[in-house]
Amino acid sequence: MAMSSPISRGIYRQLSSILRSGLNAVPNRSNEGRYRLEGHARQFCTGRDVQPNFGILFDIDGVLMRGRRVLPEAIDAFKKLTDTTGSFRVPVVFVTNAGNSLRQDKAKQLSANLRVQVSAEQVVMSHSPLKIFEQFHDKHILVCGQGPIKDIAKFLGFKNITTVDEFRECFPLLDMVDHKRRKSAPCAFEAFFPKIEAIVLLGEPVRWETSLQLILDCLLTTGQPSTSPSIVPYPHLPVLACNMDLLWMAEAPMPRLGHGSFLLCLEALYQKITGQKMKYTVLTGKPSEITYHHAEHLTAQLANSMELDSPLRTLYVIGDNPMTDIYGANLYNRYLASKPINVLKSTTMTTKLSATQGKKSSAYLSTISHIGHPHHPGEVPVDHIFEKCAESMESVLVCTGVYCEKRSQHMTDVDHGHRDYPFTEDLARPSIIVENVYEAVAEIFAREGFK
Repeated sequence: MAMSSPISRGIYRQLSSILRSGLNAVPNRSNEGRYRLEGHARQFCTGRDVQPNFGILFDIDGVLMRGRRVLPEAIDAFKKLTDTTGSFRVPVVFVTNAGNSLRQDKAKQLSANLRVQVSAEQVVMSHSPLKIFEQFHDKHILVCGQGPIKDIAKFLGFKNITTVDEFRECFPLLDMVDHKRRKSAPCAFEAFFPKIEAIVLLGEPVRWETSLQLILDCLLTTGQPSTSPSIVPYPHLPVLACNMDLLWMAEAPMPRLGHGSFLLCLEALYQKITGQKMKYTVLTGKPSEITYHHAEHLTAQLANSMELDSPLRTLYVIGDNPMTDIYGANLYNRYLASKPINVLKSTTMTTKLSATQGKKSSAYLSTISHIGHPHHPGEVPVDHIFEKCAESMESVLVCTGVYCEKRSQHMTDVDHGHRDYPFTEDLARPSIIVENVYEAVAEIFAREGFK
């Protein structure tokens, strides 16, 4: 994919005028039949004669929620998506860039807030794809974030975990910003502390200055900050980062700083100190293609469990952020357009992740033959390739979160995307733009001829 230069004309000023006039209708592709699913603590059934051959992926913050507040349109939207027993009528998956909880806990939260039964199998967290990168699971990792980050890391498969707070206790002289927390003596076991082999960034931490300092110490010393190296090692330790959102929407009238802002600070500090560009071994969360691939996989599994007569043709992504939700959906749509509809599971293949990392490589997933070898960093193993794939992914932008027509029209010449995902106007342009999530679901149903 050819990448354009950074945005010269603001996406936000153009969205309303360009997008509202350029919508292409999706043809009616309904099929006859009935379906029913037992399991996942709930049932999928409609009792209707028309089956869906589409699925819906929902962002959460700014679409369904604003902080702890549930948007009223979300309740109405899910009444439309469920029948009188509360069973889902179409395959639904929730794809969030949040990384501060386990997906089963997020499913319980969604169930309570939306008044429907949501299972863990319907939730994709920003860190969910890290489960497949098994080559890092036995390494000693430094994990950064907030919430039950050690439990999250264990659930993802990591076995040897040290949190930033634990690391600070082992190296008490590293954290010097807060005078009240300074310690006067080093730990006696500093020299014997096993070196950090990789850094996992699950989400924004509480004390940014502490996390930035200790992560930089690891990068500058190859994970052994008890001594000062004669030269700065480069390449540095592997960095696996989740969630590139510069901003996200909570209860406040303006967007809040997200994990992408923390990453921006870390990247800038590393480059200023070393003169080198900080590189990511893995980037997950929206807009990364691997996150949408994982979401497609879960949606296809739900559709198969629902015993639909035909595979899903279209996946709709409903989000509030043009540079993450919309960009990622359109990026993945390019991948879907580039691959055959049916992929033979008997062929040993992997799907290569393409976080560009400043290279001229394509910025969408490429399916490659890879016989007889374990997967490499940045690749999805064969068991994440499945036979029946969607034909397209359509992006739907709502105006209840980061994107707000009134506020965003003043944001000109600004690119809010991550460094490794350069802005292109086409990727930030949604297929559909509506006011809220209820209108989004109604528009999807109308386009699909689904009642």
